[in-house]
Amino acid sequence: MTAPASAAPVSVGLIGCGNISGAYARGLARLDGVRLVACADVDQARAAAAVKRAGGGGRGYGLRAETVDALLADPDIGIVVNLTPPLFHAEVSAAALAAGKHVYTEKPVAATFGEAVKIVDEAARAQRLLGSAPDTFLGSAGQTARAVVDSGRLGEIVGASAFVTHSHAEMWHPDPTFLFQPGGGPSLDMGPYYVAALVNLLGPVRSVFSVSRNGAAVRPVFAPDRTVEEIRVEIPTHSSAVLTFESGTVATVLMSFEVWHHELPHLELYGTLGALAIPDPDKYDDQVRVRLHADEQWQAVEPVITPLTAGLPDDQLPLRGPGVADLAAALAGAPQRCGAEFALHVLEVLETIADGDGTPHQMTTTCSRPAPVAAAGA
Repeated sequence: MTAPASAAPVSVGLIGCGNISGAYARGLARLDGVRLVACADVDQARAAAAVKRAGGGGRGYGLRAETVDALLADPDIGIVVNLTPPLFHAEVSAAALAAGKHVYTEKPVAATFGEAVKIVDEAARAQRLLGSAPDTFLGSAGQTARAVVDSGRLGEIVGASAFVTHSHAEMWHPDPTFLFQPGGGPSLDMGPYYVAALVNLLGPVRSVFSVSRNGAAVRPVFAPDRTVEEIRVEIPTHSSAVLTFESGTVATVLMSFEVWHHELPHLELYGTLGALAIPDPDKYDDQVRVRLHADEQWQAVEPVITPLTAGLPDDQLPLRGPGVADLAAALAGAPQRCGAEFALHVLEVLETIADGDGTPHQMTTTCSRPAPVAAAGA
């Protein structure tokens, strides 16, 4: 997840200084192999505010606000991190690739699978690396769960369940419109965390059967600092799906903006010898639990790598950035875990879930199961 100690840090520029940019600035400041040097946005005031919030970059690196064109033209910036809204992911990533940059984009890699295929092809033609969120499976929870699966402790993994429930965005986000447009929705907004976690644990998906529907066509916004009063819904808001993995595991998946209250788990795996409970995959470091058939209760699993967020106060959370460091390390020869093949496969699965036409679909893409993250000193 980090570049070799002998490698010089790769300079990184962020394009898009909205809600998630602070999490990237905080996370990149804690990671080796990368240094955040510039922030850009179509709104220059927003870029300047992002630099101010980041305190100038920390760790001795100057951090500056730039125009998008100036950032793309800067020869010292090796990686562009695309934090624009999903509808602009393909356009901005294409511009960065054309400028000779390696690109890491927020999820999804593009608003549609068709756009994503084009971007992946463009990256290959440009001989540049393309990476995409989510990267949270690189954290201690995802890697600890992976170690349990790989150890054989659960036996053969027969089934899995994943429940993506409402993020209550209408209550806290000033303008959550993008979540209810193409590129958003429960499948493409929160779903990437869950499907990426499952592919990390179980390998690629072979087929998807899904049924989707919508709830209210117009939804009110309640956030105290809201800039819009209501949202017109353009995508399905509730999907139930069955995923069959190449390994033979069958997963039951719910992705919904209609489930406001529930007593459901986040992710669970069911093996012939026991079960594994995995915390919210939107986070890096919460507790993984295991219960073998003969056990009287669930047992906490010791993390296999150091938690990224250990000891941090709440005002320093959330963090993002390990996927950017993963890309930087790949430039020095390490395996890329959040790469284009992985992101494209995850998006095809998610788009098929969201489409939900009640017909079984065979996946046209596949990917390698990401390499585990080695513990420090291993």
